[in-house]
Amino acid sequence: MSQENSKWYVLHTYSGYENMVKDNLEVVFEKNNMSHRLFEIKIPVENVVEEKASGKRKVVQRRMFPCYVIVKMDYDNSMWHMITNTRGVTGFVGPQGRPLPLTEEEIKRLNLEQRVFEVDLKVGEQVKVISGPLDGFVGVVDAVDAENSKCKVTVSMFGRDTAVDLEFYQIEKI
Repeated sequence: MSQENSKWYVLHTYSGYENMVKDNLEVVFEKNNMSHRLFEIKIPVENVVEEKASGKRKVVQRRMFPCYVIVKMDYDNSMWHMITNTRGVTGFVGPQGRPLPLTEEEIKRLNLEQRVFEVDLKVGEQVKVISGPLDGFVGVVDAVDAENSKCKVTVSMFGRDTAVDLEFYQIEKI
């Protein structure tokens, strides 16, 4: 099986068991000689600043979706029992606990896959923002970071020029 046929699925887990489920799935797939069908296991996290009672600020990682693990694999019905019987997994997210793969739109929204964009932007060119909070704004490219698929764009809003960092997928050339 190849990664081209694989899809993203969401597993429901016990609270706080997300990392253990990730480790257990890797072991279960290895023991059953099916590790070639499991491509990625993600537990989406975000950095959050917490302020302690003493006034100190600390950056901590917090799970974006507690009790959920997202898995990219080649799934078939023979794997259902193997996965649902893994310690910590309560089932798949889907109708009657049957796996339902994520749609392309959901994959983009969750930013599960890094997409490579070929954009021939040059400093000074005008671009239109097509997604995100600045959707519909027009700006001028200040800098291009092709390695990270980002660019710095100056957008005029409320009568002021504001520099913003945007991903290539968020803009289009005019």
